[in-house]
Amino acid sequence: MRSGYIKPKRYIVWSTDKEINLDDPFQRKWYIKQVLTYGRTEDIMELDWEEVRKLLPELRLPETIKALWEEYFASKGQRDHN
Repeated sequence: MRSGYIKPKRYIVWSTDKEINLDDPFQRKWYIKQVLTYGRTEDIMELDWEEVRKLLPELRLPETIKALWEEYFASKGQRDHN
């Protein structure tokens, strides 16, 4: 995923017209949460998967979305170890 300042897509962040600083840990985590919740496939594909996996326990995602990602990473981990 990129770093620095970005202007997020409107369907991901509609509450502000300001740029987001992806070098700020709080803003970066918030942006990742927004992308996982509201992003399209192309937006999600731009995320750093390892970063998402590490942050997942801390992210306050809707239950269904969090469960989907937990299941994804659990199945990926099982395949990587077999």
